This record gives sequence, C-alpha cells and structure tokens, in this order.
Amino acid sequence: MAFSWDPARYLGYADHRARPFHDLLAQIGAEDPSLVVDLGCGAGNLTALLPRRWPGARVLGSDSSEQMVEAARGAVGPGVELEVGDVRDWPDRGLRPDVLVSNAVLHWLPDHLDLLPGLAGTVAPGGWLAFQVPGSFGAPSHTLVTELAGRAPYAAHTGEVATMASHDPQTYLRLLADLGWEVDAWETTYSHVLTGEDPVFGWISGTGLRPTVQALPPELREQFEAELRPLLRAAYPEHGGVTVMPFRRVFVVARRP
Repeated sequence: MAFSWDPARYLGYADHRARPFHDLLAQIGAEDPSLVVDLGCGAGNLTALLPRRWPGARVLGSDSSEQMVEAARGAVGPGVELEVGDVRDWPDRGLRPDVLVSNAVLHWLPDHLDLLPGLAGTVAPGGWLAFQVPGSFGAPSHTLVTELAGRAPYAAHTGEVATMASHDPQTYLRLLADLGWEVDAWETTYSHVLTGEDPVFGWISGTGLRPTVQALPPELREQFEAELRPLLRAAYPEHGGVTVMPFRRVFVVARRP
C-alpha cells in the first residue's frame, strides 16, 4: 500500500537520525570516487554531507518520494543532482557508482535480500556499497503499532499496510561475501535521549507509523493515535524530564574486488 512522506515531520529528530549515517560514512574507505550515489536520499540533509567528504565527485541523490526530493532541493546545494526513482529500478539506470550509499531505506523492501546482488552489481570494480537499516522491529515502538492495528475497528483497514524487515549483520555479510566482496557488518544500539510530550510517538509518526495511520479512514486516525500514545508512554517511561528510546541499527560496508 502506497503512502506519502512529510519531510518536516521526518526532520523533527534530524540530529538523532543523522548519527547512524555519520557512523556509516566513517567506515567507507573510498578516497577519490568519480560518482557517489545516495539511494533513498530522503530530505537531502544527509546527502549534503557527501560532496564535503568527496569534493571532487559527482553526487547523485535518488528517492521514490516526490515530496522528499522537493525538500532535498533546498538542502543539498547546487553541486548535487537529484532525481525521483525507485530502488528496485536502480540497476536499470546503467550508472556505475564508485560509492553507493543507502541509509535507512532497504527495510521498506521486505525482499531486499533478493535485490542486493543486483544493486551491488552496479558498483564499479573496487567501489563501495554501504547501507544501514533499523533492526528494532521487535521493539515496543513497532510491536505496539502492529498489535493495535490488528484490533477492531482498525484491522479492517490495515491488512495491506507496507511491512518492514531487516536481517542480522551475519546474513548480509554472508550474502555479499559469497559474491566475492570484502565485508564489514555490525550492529549498534543507540540510546536516544528524547524530550517533550510523547517523544517516541513523535519519532515514529515521521517514519514507521505513517503507513498504518494513512491506511485508516480519517475518522479513525485520531482515535488510533489517542490509543497508541499511552501504550508508548508506558513502554518508554519518562524519567527526570527525558525519555530514553533504545534503537538498534544494522550496518554493512563492503568493497567490490
């Protein structure tokens, strides 16, 4: 089921969401790439870091959301090219990036393990593939949404909601190593310190909650959110004016021979 993005809401926790991208970028050993591609560039605030890292490279950001690409045009500066495009169609573009980056995108494609060989195959010899995906789908921030959406009256509308999935670092490592790549794969759990009213709800409302809420008819959306908020508060209690939200992420940085 299709859904739309809200760049402003997504950027509400931009500093927290940026940390994994910085950690991913730090492990890419490319020195002087000709073409760097950000596959799923979103609002472009992180894509803007790529020409700073590699000032001599052509930098291209691609995203399937027209809203996100439009927002990115005001964030990346004149030196970055942007396009609307689907991850699944990337191999058909015929480009050969020296660095292919994908940040918090592939988990939206439940079959992305099947897609990875094709994506990796577009990278130039000696080039780099780097991506990170959330690994927190067993956390209350996700399970509570799924459980509530499965109850009446919501279940009648949420059967075709987009699902998200990711895998352990070892799974990605084996897949790419079997293709002959040198692979570094790891996981990190960030303890995000959040403030404000219902901050975990605010966090997921910009990302994983959107497909479920948009699947509901307008008259049920406020009711669903009103039921979800206290469940999240109980799962992530405030203490001393802050709420701590653990968030596991899985990273892969691989080099093609």
